[in-house]
Amino acid sequence: MTGAEPTGEPSIRSGATGFSRAPRHAGWRSWVSVGSVAVLAGLMFSASARLADGGGADTRDPQDLAQLVDAETGRVAELTERTGALDREIEALSARASTTVPTPDGDLVKREGVVSGSEPVRGAGLTVTLDDAPSTAVGAGPGGVEPQPDDLVVHQQDLQHVINALWAGGAEAMTLQGERVTSTSAFRCSGNILLLHGKVFSPPYKVTAVGDPGKMEASLMSSEGVQTYLEYVDWVHLGWDVRRSDNLDLPAYDGGGLQYATVPDGTEVFG
Repeated sequence: MTGAEPTGEPSIRSGATGFSRAPRHAGWRSWVSVGSVAVLAGLMFSASARLADGGGADTRDPQDLAQLVDAETGRVAELTERTGALDREIEALSARASTTVPTPDGDLVKREGVVSGSEPVRGAGLTVTLDDAPSTAVGAGPGGVEPQPDDLVVHQQDLQHVINALWAGGAEAMTLQGERVTSTSAFRCSGNILLLHGKVFSPPYKVTAVGDPGKMEASLMSSEGVQTYLEYVDWVHLGWDVRRSDNLDLPAYDGGGLQYATVPDGTEVFG
């Protein structure tokens, strides 16, 4: 062909009718710039609006300063009122604590001394004596049962039954083998000997109680433990004697204070 046929594509060198890449690239960059500016402007307007709003009712921004002062002022006033109320309560309790304690009644102090054993006691009462069976107390008992060695001696429970029955009968004070019985007294029997307050006693055993003799004796006779002992009195002839008296003297407890263990001097406890 002698002439160039048109290809239907624009020429990159055409000035009037062809397309130019430079103008298209510049238009795209201008749109990006405009968009960026718009986004930044929107962010700035949003931040400004939030700052103007104060960021919420609970913030401590300078815009909230007046509300903060009012709230703290009310809180201080409330705490001040509570402090004043507590001060008044302390003053009232202090005044009550400084009140003079009344002097105890002398009769009450004496009665307490009787109960605790720190005061000697005199009055009517009973003396109950228990003793081991004589060595000649042999022979078959009810049903043909032969007595055993333990059946011939006074046991700890026998004394306990007598003492408990006397207390139940209204005893005001009591002694065992002449030793004042207190709330801390504890006796033990080992064989036919009695241990009480660090002392050793042998039978016969005497329990002396100050109180109404009739009521205490009735209480003894109604005690199941005492009745069991009386059965052995009839069987193996254990010792049993109850005597009334109009004038008994019971000494005060002379065992001193409570004893407790101590660490020897110079001993390292926590090492």
